[in-house]
Amino acid sequence: MIKITNLHKSYKMGNSSLHVLKGIDFEVEEGELVAIMGSSGSGKSTLLNILGMLDVLDEGSYLLDDVLIKDLDETKAAKYRNQFLGFVFQSFNLINYKSALENVSLPLYYQGVARKERQEQALEYLTRVGLADWATHLPSELSGGQKQRVAIARAMASKPKVLLADEPTGALDTKTSYEVMDLIQKINEEGNTILVVTHEEDIAKMCKRIVKLKDGVIVEDSKVKQVLAADYV
Repeated sequence: MIKITNLHKSYKMGNSSLHVLKGIDFEVEEGELVAIMGSSGSGKSTLLNILGMLDVLDEGSYLLDDVLIKDLDETKAAKYRNQFLGFVFQSFNLINYKSALENVSLPLYYQGVARKERQEQALEYLTRVGLADWATHLPSELSGGQKQRVAIARAMASKPKVLLADEPTGALDTKTSYEVMDLIQKINEEGNTILVVTHEEDIAKMCKRIVKLKDGVIVEDSKVKQVLAADYV
């Protein structure tokens, strides 16, 4: 599903250059649930941005579902993001003046889905995350956990090949974090490929594989016995 080979990424800092990713080799099979861990400055956010086509690599190659991701202009990158990827962010990134239903249906609008059909699909995904009764509510009327559930429903509504979750529990209390991870685990059980960037060990252990970055290189990549979030909800 994902194959990264010899990935390098640097950023110019005045007259010098900061080498953030230093030859990353990384593969993810379809249906995996992978945690990416690392301290601040380890390169995990840069890696996620490249996987999400929000940034470009300097050297190496990136294959996503056998498609070479290279030399994309913003229009084509946006098209591929909408075709392949779903995003979940720590800050939810919901549109404040749109209802939960409208937020979830937004990716479908960009895919050209007719209004009635996208509303039906959006409601279906809100139902799956337990928020059908909150469909007409604005983000300001939702709790943090509910906002993240709406964000997950929005990410899944376009049926992405890969779900990228950047610190999805970072703004939530422990109980709500485990509820969100329970939902992510259930989505993964349906065969969806999910990458979770986190700095929290307990959240990482709720994935099936943990990849640790340090100073721009992978220092550990191991499959783990998954902790079921449902046991703690």
